[in-house]
Amino acid sequence: MTALPHDRYCDEIFHQVGELRAVVTSGADLAATVPTCPDWSLEQLVRHMGGALRWVDALVRTRAQENIPDERIELLGGPDGVGDAAALDAWLAESGELVVGALRGAGPDTKVWSWAGVPDSGFWARRMTHEITVHRADAALAAGLPYEVAADVAADAVDEWLELVRWMQINEPHATSGELLVAGRTIQLHATDAPAEPGAGRGGAAVLPAGTAVSPAGTWGRVVELTERGVVWRAGHEETTVALRGPLTSVLLAFYGRLPLDGPGLEVLGEREVLELWLANAKFG
Repeated sequence: MTALPHDRYCDEIFHQVGELRAVVTSGADLAATVPTCPDWSLEQLVRHMGGALRWVDALVRTRAQENIPDERIELLGGPDGVGDAAALDAWLAESGELVVGALRGAGPDTKVWSWAGVPDSGFWARRMTHEITVHRADAALAAGLPYEVAADVAADAVDEWLELVRWMQINEPHATSGELLVAGRTIQLHATDAPAEPGAGRGGAAVLPAGTAVSPAGTWGRVVELTERGVVWRAGHEETTVALRGPLTSVLLAFYGRLPLDGPGLEVLGEREVLELWLANAKFG
């Protein structure tokens, strides 16, 4: 479960910015409520995402060793006025160019402040990749547009999400994710359309909760174990309390709470309430 190469993250941020810009210029109603982020309109979501990219650009470009206040970041909130898709598109394009340029220039190992115990530019390349990957899904859902993401990015997004939840459990146990500090419950994520990583997990067919169908061998999977000391996980398939099966993109979005558990192509096997516990409590920030 090794993270992706730094250049892969940079390439994906650039790609995802282009995909989000396509939503902005698609004719979608920028004032529409985002179903998965109901406090935001589509335009507010895009402004949030572009602002996050500019914030990370400022951190990485200046090699910041502490957080940078919002007021010191140029055009953080986006263009003046609302409802101007062309202006929003141009601002988002520039935001992407800035952050990708800063990350490529820094490489993965430059020391930069971060909030999650990994103080380098590589953390920010990975974080922004998955921030925009998931928020682009939010935008596509709001606009009624199709959404897909590359398998390597989707799989790494699951792993990063697990790492961030664990970091919160260990470093901020008062946070909501502390409710997951319980032992004896396991979750299996199983992608029916993606191959396993080389050497991942046990050989043969995936083993799911008793009485369920047997899955094909060689498919992508994660076994997530809830413990009193924090969540742990491993690649592969084992018998678990509950399993979430389906296309990898749908598994990713459901695990992030962006699709219902009975969303497109998804199947829940076993104790559904364990997955619901995860969805209610797996948060950061």
